[in-house]
Amino acid sequence: MAVQAEAGRLRTEADEPGWEVDPDDDWGVAVVATVGRQLRLRREAVGMRAAEFGQAVGYGEDLVYKIEGGKRIPRPEYLDKADEVLGAGGLLAAMKEDVWKVRYPKKVRDLAKMEAKAVELQLYDPLNVHGLLQTPEYARGLLLMRRPAYSQDEIERFIAARVARKAVFDRDPAPEISFVLEEWTLRRPLGGMAVLRGQLAYLLEVGQLRNVELQVMPMDCEEHAGLAGGIEVLKFEDGSAVGRSPVVAGGRPVSEPRHLRILELRHGIIRAQALTPRESTAFIEHLLGDT
Repeated sequence: MAVQAEAGRLRTEADEPGWEVDPDDDWGVAVVATVGRQLRLRREAVGMRAAEFGQAVGYGEDLVYKIEGGKRIPRPEYLDKADEVLGAGGLLAAMKEDVWKVRYPKKVRDLAKMEAKAVELQLYDPLNVHGLLQTPEYARGLLLMRRPAYSQDEIERFIAARVARKAVFDRDPAPEISFVLEEWTLRRPLGGMAVLRGQLAYLLEVGQLRNVELQVMPMDCEEHAGLAGGIEVLKFEDGSAVGRSPVVAGGRPVSEPRHLRILELRHGIIRAQALTPRESTAFIEHLLGDT
């Protein structure tokens, strides 16, 4: 009896933390408002009251109104169930992709858009394996370290966003991508040794791509031009570029030539100081064999 009652319990806002709409995300607000309006129109067209519809999809009436009012992001399974209950023929379910993107932090979406257009990426992260190179398991281990702690829902949201950014590796024509990795990030077993082994194996896999160069900055290197912080430089087909580093222009994205020159200079020196791609592959293989 208790099991049946739990199974029949309607979901409330407390059951879905992290599915609020960011009011500063104009695109996200517009998407969720449009989806909510379509859900309401479909429900009203078949003559269902919100409470009745909520019972059919397993959601409380208040949460149904918030989703229809564009105040809450509907889960993919909510749209699937709504499509079935309202006989929408797949039209509501087809909105899942855009709705899911709304859950990605706006800055991550913006970064993914730029990465999708770039023809060359120069990347250096002194603290962790770069986000584009992280396995989902490594990303989870990293996110679990955060204090104050993320909620489980937030962790899943960030992981999904990082995995989605990996589409840059599947582009045709492929962009040229250069990564410089710190040796210590390849030794620290965030999430456990099994996670680290999986991460090292994935690095070797990505390193085989013809358009990707992985270089390791060894800990015994006596010179290092990257101690001031990470570097990202994205170049585009029209000749423009955008870069970012915490020690240039307060960490904001920059496109001015004088700022880009500093970032490219530092990244170039870091690459010259690091192991070559061939040496780096052998180094990672050695680390994998030791773990």
